[in-house]
Amino acid sequence: MFRRRIDREFREAQRAGQELLRMHASWPAPDVASPAAEPAPATPAADVVPDFPPPDLRVPSRQEVEGLMMRWEQPLVIDGEVRACPQCGAYRDWVVFSMRDDTIRLRCRGGHTTVEPRLDPAWYNRNSGPVDQWHATVDDGLRHLGH
Repeated sequence: MFRRRIDREFREAQRAGQELLRMHASWPAPDVASPAAEPAPATPAADVVPDFPPPDLRVPSRQEVEGLMMRWEQPLVIDGEVRACPQCGAYRDWVVFSMRDDTIRLRCRGGHTTVEPRLDPAWYNRNSGPVDQWHATVDDGLRHLGH
């Protein structure tokens, strides 16, 4: 009983769509200027690009919202090698950042940040959990992660 009504509604929607396509095909082609036509002279006002977004809607610092972060407490093993901080030698309790420029950065407990070229965003996505909180600044995120 319900199947017939659904089929009838489907056929009516199909007919309406076909009618719309026929109507669109019968419209005249739009007038497009030929490439040989000379372009209109540019006015100084036309060259000005509007400031978007407005300054009052911009984020104060680009670093404040650049990517994702997660905590990595165990030693980080990359290509069979335990990754250690080049400045202080720490080898565990990292904060791993996945930046918008597709780089992975590591931050040790001592606050040293280094780029890790052997990791990529795909590695980050495989090893991170779901995003559970958004933070306005990096410092807020680090406080949330206990760093």
